[in-house]
Amino acid sequence: MSMSKTLNGKIIKGIGGFYYVEAADEIYECKARGVFRKEKLSPLVGDKVTISINENAENTIDEIMPRKNALTRPPVVNIDNLIIVVSTVEPKPSTLVIDKLIAVAEHKNIEPIIVITKSDLSSAQEIYDIYTLAGFKTIIISNETKDGVDEVKAVLKDKISALTGNSGVGKTSLLNNLDETLALKTAQISKKLGRGRHTTRQAELYRVCDGFVVDTPGFSSFEIDKSDIILKDELAYCFRDFSDYIEKCKFYPSCTHTADKGCAVVEAVNEGKISKSRHNSYVQLYNEVKDIKEWNL
Repeated sequence: MSMSKTLNGKIIKGIGGFYYVEAADEIYECKARGVFRKEKLSPLVGDKVTISINENAENTIDEIMPRKNALTRPPVVNIDNLIIVVSTVEPKPSTLVIDKLIAVAEHKNIEPIIVITKSDLSSAQEIYDIYTLAGFKTIIISNETKDGVDEVKAVLKDKISALTGNSGVGKTSLLNNLDETLALKTAQISKKLGRGRHTTRQAELYRVCDGFVVDTPGFSSFEIDKSDIILKDELAYCFRDFSDYIEKCKFYPSCTHTADKGCAVVEAVNEGKISKSRHNSYVQLYNEVKDIKEWNL
């Protein structure tokens, strides 16, 4: 008689119809049960699942728990943190790009964390001040001296974190500073799972500092997809530094918070309570989406 046991775990990788689930400190290769196909539900990296471990048959994923959020590219679910890595010098940071990423994260209930690298080369103070004022955890690090790396380790603990940032900002150095064995681990896992050259478009979770980090191919970044467009009525709520002022506007709820009369957000910008660069980004993003209707998406 074949024995089977049930475990709860997390999908850390999916490849060619097989899913690799970390459960009880082991990694199990599993297939998804046919019932998910009927429901048009695909297991994804980051899913919390219940699996059956079968002695004489394939292990199966029996249940997928409700997801708290999902990214399209990379296809990952249940993300806790989006770590936006920016550099103080080459490449120079674009606050618009940072604010767009933050807005998408806020919309999806992911906590944005700003990590400023190359702080040994140029002053990180301006970026630090903008995002600290806006209410985000902002960490200045140097990959050379390792200053600030322990602070990043602390935010990874027990969380699933995705890293994003332009190439050249020092993401790879940061990851190696967080876990010196990561490059080795990556190579070992690839070998163990027989990952060929052409299968690297998959997202994958790695254990780093008692949490998980999403490795997107080349640790590149997540892209803003059509499904991530935030409609104009929701956009202001994705700027947490506006939240104290939105409902105080003279023409709330029809105020656009761009340059309206009696707008409490604009007043707060003029008083230095909201940074100008954050408001400029908001206005630019608002103008990009103001003509898009829900049914266009």
